[in-house]
Amino acid sequence: MRIPRVFVSGDICVDNIYTLENDAAHHLINVLRIKQDQPIVLFNGDGNEYSAIVNEVQKRKLIVNVDAKLALAVESRFPIHLGQGIAKGDRMETVLQKATELGVTEITPIITERCNVKLSAERWEKKSAQWEKIIIGACEQSGRNVLPILHPPITLTQWCKQSTEQYRITFDPHAQQHLQALPVNQHGVRILIGPEGGLSEAETYAAEQTGFNTVKIGPRVLRTETAAIASIAIIQAQYGDLTL
Repeated sequence: MRIPRVFVSGDICVDNIYTLENDAAHHLINVLRIKQDQPIVLFNGDGNEYSAIVNEVQKRKLIVNVDAKLALAVESRFPIHLGQGIAKGDRMETVLQKATELGVTEITPIITERCNVKLSAERWEKKSAQWEKIIIGACEQSGRNVLPILHPPITLTQWCKQSTEQYRITFDPHAQQHLQALPVNQHGVRILIGPEGGLSEAETYAAEQTGFNTVKIGPRVLRTETAAIASIAIIQAQYGDLTL
């Protein structure tokens, strides 16, 4: 049986007692049917994980004792910043989940011309909190001990104007350049992925004018979630920690 992994906010110290509540406790108690004296793993994003034993199972909370700190290197050595055109519903959640599993360092949701999600500032905050939970769940599942940074949603113009030493790329099946031919450096890459319907011609032109290189990874037009997952996997296999 796989040992459950749980994200907790705040400091974690060995030989301390912690109380797990809310979503984490509900999942452990009601879904995994965790029992007293079973082992679990805690992590807080500091790059380590902490082994613990369940001391007590109550109706809505768990009492656990942390008994060891483990430093495990599971982060990719190659930084990837994903700029994802905001997609509706499950597609956006799929991108966030799989990008996290594949080891991206940062994620910025991008508001584009064809973005079908129109929200107030307050609702964007709620949406970001929901996305953060998706990322945490992906870290729990995949064994990551560092959460990728989820930036607030911004417009494509704002993102393109940001200064960076990373190599900037976007994708088009009709591009002349191939991904594997690019002179990528140790600073990593910024990937720009359009939403459903892709980027407009004006957006593609504006991105190119601010330093984005248009490349292709194959001859077919991919859905937004497929393009994000495929491009990250290829980049990690070529420059990061995925092996063929």
